[in-house]
Amino acid sequence: MITVFPISDRSPERLAHAVWIDLRSPSQDEVAMVEQATGLKVPTREEVSAIEASSRLQRVGKALYLSAPMLAAGEQTHLSPVGFVLTAERLITLRFDKFGSFDLAAGHLEGDEEATGLGAFTCLFESIVDKLADGLEMLGADLDHVSHGVFHQRSYRRGAATELHQRQTLARVGRVGERLSQIKDVLLGVGRIVPFVLEVRQGETPEPLAARLKAVRQDIASLNDYETHLAGKVQFLLDAVLGFINISQNDIFKFLTVWSIVGIPPTLMAGIWGMNFKAMPELNWAWGYPFAWAMILASALLPLAWFKWKGWV
Repeated sequence: MITVFPISDRSPERLAHAVWIDLRSPSQDEVAMVEQATGLKVPTREEVSAIEASSRLQRVGKALYLSAPMLAAGEQTHLSPVGFVLTAERLITLRFDKFGSFDLAAGHLEGDEEATGLGAFTCLFESIVDKLADGLEMLGADLDHVSHGVFHQRSYRRGAATELHQRQTLARVGRVGERLSQIKDVLLGVGRIVPFVLEVRQGETPEPLAARLKAVRQDIASLNDYETHLAGKVQFLLDAVLGFINISQNDIFKFLTVWSIVGIPPTLMAGIWGMNFKAMPELNWAWGYPFAWAMILASALLPLAWFKWKGWV
């Protein structure tokens, strides 16, 4: 699939003058057509998937070859590699999933007859940063909701409801942490690309575009700080939920311990009076049976009263 901005004619002649050529899971014929029309090599999926910085940031002649993972939308968000081939006149993007930021940038560039490759690149990265900011804001709101549930609603939950709530909260915090990790990977890749372009294209980038790219770089730094804050909040909530789980388990063990201790004295006395000795004075007492019951009950109630006075039950 080839999408060309700002024109829609895909003929080789028109491709040669296109500002932005967006390749989405292209076939070999489409790649060959673009390479012939532009004179630029289109990287493979394996090349844009490389994680080392030297492979993600390269300059070959007048073209910059860049790559970074991006968050792809679907049934479950996942990271998908994206490649960029940038010259002053043209931007070629290679992707294998759908990204909202690409559609947003395409909408901004539609009808702009004065757009350049570097201008399209700047608009695209502004859209990427906007989408990342929206994602972090959503995760921040989600964490606020989880925090309220953890610290303000626990008193209304008991028994099985508490355990279910704790499991659901752990799963929710885990999902937020996973999404934050994915956004961190994207910010890391994007945060390398923008300074690299500014440095390599220093003196060649028009001042308005340079100012916009610097603003993007500052936004990325701010998003990194906010992501660090949210990651710390995720860890805090995870520790808090695990702490509540430990408290619940300790309460159970304390309950079992108290009742096991309460049952020891009565068991001891019942064992003593249940022994088959011939000479046992209590057997000849008229009140021996009630006396034994009274002693057994007293031996159970006194430890229980002691634990209650100590506040252990």
